[in-house]
Amino acid sequence: MKSDALLRDQAAERRSLADHLSHLTLRKAEALLGADGRRLLGEAGRSKLQVQGAVTLDPRVMTLAEVGDGARVEIQLRDGGRSALQPHCSRCGIEPCLHQAAALSFILEEKILLGLALPPAEVAPIESMTDEELIQHAIEERQQRATSEAMRVEPADPSTPWTDYTVTSRASGKTYRAALRGWDRGQAYCSCPDFRKNTLGLCKHTIHVSARAKRKFPAAVRKRAWVPDRFAVSLSYGPRLTVKLEGPPRSALPEIENLVRDFRGREWETVDQFARLLQVVQGLERLGEEVTVYPDAEEYLMRSMDRERLQSRVREIREAPAAHPLRSSLLRVPLLPYQMDGIAFAAGAGRAILADDMGLGKTIQGIGVAELLAREVGISRVLVVCPASLKSQWSVEVSKFSDRSCQLVLGSSRERGSCYGGPAFFTICNYEQVTRDHALIERLAWDLIILDEGQRIKNWEAKTTRMIKSLRSPYALVLSGTPLENRLDELFSVMEFIDDRRLGPAFRFFNRHRVIDEKGKVTGYRNLAEVRERLRPVLLRRTRASVLGELPPRTTEVVRIPPTPEQAEISFEQLRIASCITRKKHLNEMDLVRLRRALLVARLAADSTGLLTQDPASPGHSSKLARLRELLLDLSA
Repeated sequence: MKSDALLRDQAAERRSLADHLSHLTLRKAEALLGADGRRLLGEAGRSKLQVQGAVTLDPRVMTLAEVGDGARVEIQLRDGGRSALQPHCSRCGIEPCLHQAAALSFILEEKILLGLALPPAEVAPIESMTDEELIQHAIEERQQRATSEAMRVEPADPSTPWTDYTVTSRASGKTYRAALRGWDRGQAYCSCPDFRKNTLGLCKHTIHVSARAKRKFPAAVRKRAWVPDRFAVSLSYGPRLTVKLEGPPRSALPEIENLVRDFRGREWETVDQFARLLQVVQGLERLGEEVTVYPDAEEYLMRSMDRERLQSRVREIREAPAAHPLRSSLLRVPLLPYQMDGIAFAAGAGRAILADDMGLGKTIQGIGVAELLAREVGISRVLVVCPASLKSQWSVEVSKFSDRSCQLVLGSSRERGSCYGGPAFFTICNYEQVTRDHALIERLAWDLIILDEGQRIKNWEAKTTRMIKSLRSPYALVLSGTPLENRLDELFSVMEFIDDRRLGPAFRFFNRHRVIDEKGKVTGYRNLAEVRERLRPVLLRRTRASVLGELPPRTTEVVRIPPTPEQAEISFEQLRIASCITRKKHLNEMDLVRLRRALLVARLAADSTGLLTQDPASPGHSSKLARLRELLLDLSA
């Protein structure tokens, strides 16, 4: 029999070049470039080498036609050897170089553009499948993973299959809570992200737990149905999110039975029903009954009721944002009407995307959303994640527009830890810090997470994307000036952070809305009106043209500045020469050259006499520069 290592090597050899490139990581790219890999990739980024020409991908070679100053880079699939990939540069050969580093960096950043970062396996659907076939395909894929992936399972009560379990992946180390209440689909629960959003009523963890329980317990035990021994409020992750109350089939106390008769086993989904359900829970507790409210159900109930309380306030603001008193009192500066409307929209949605054009004030709207939520629902901890270049700008604008405290995350790992746990209302970090400090950030309770330049999480495979999506908060806001509707893959990825159920499970969404050719390449999209309708409650996009009437008018002020004596002397002399030339009846070619030169010298002298001298030691006289310095000081003040 062949060894496992040999079988793995043979399987790797059968992979195409596209397969290898789709699994290319930063660490693998560094290894391809040898001992100086990290330095070369860093220098390639700092030198801004661009891939400018065509990029072609054949079964065994990828060609990047023009890299940087015209070098041609090929990445070949070779047989044997430690690495299956071999970069080659037309300038530098196979020796590691900046051109190869730039090409590898381009591949890492643009996998979606190159067709190398297709969404996970379950979101690459076969277009001819019916909905039933899609569901079966998705279930089979999870069954396969439940069998092939190593997991450690620990039951809360080893004597029965109907108990809670902790399931830990041996590969990733992540632990989830699972519960088994029956053998049919929908009779189990898991706290993993896939269970929450796939609407299947199962995941690889529940399948693994179910199979383990079936092996452990005899048929007689397996046939006994689960009977709850206490009351519990849980969340049901079907096609719609619903809340249900489960408990013992009969109670000895008539008061308890009368209280729960209309609620036991039924599923509820409106806020009015939630309020009545909470009254039932309070009544049970007064009667001495123990009621378990699972964390996800409690969060969903509280968030739904908070949002309902906000709705009347939001409707009031959005009906007449221009006249609402919060326009001038919410922040330190008056808001424009469309900004007030955007703040109300995002606060009312709870988790939203604000995709206004650049320059329309998304930062001030993000600060306004945090302030409105603090006043209305009492939030007190906001995490702002933005590009590193914008951290200081966020800090300045928070101080300028708001009275809330602000903390920039800076320094060593230990110093950053104290920053996250500090008492500040706003905590501002960059995307790279989330990747490094994920364990610290994940442990803390955040009321609102704001992602600036939220298109940074559009890439399915990026580590930063996975880290950001794993952060939890009752409220969230994504700010993006880049149109997200151009590519459904990117839009779906960003929307997963806001609401991972809004667009439905990925395998069904892409089957419904993508058009692919016989080779599996995406050629277009369909049923986009449905997508727009689903996004309407959580995505707001305004262009500059749509709010032009609300923008303040441009003001033009002409500042007249008298010249210094030195400037005036040169200017007047050149204007005298120009006047003499223009008084001539006929102008020849040389007259035109002299006239242009006289006017040019006069214009240069009006700016600074230093522009007319070749001697760097010679003083330059300019009344404009002195006045400009005064104007800039006034404007910055």
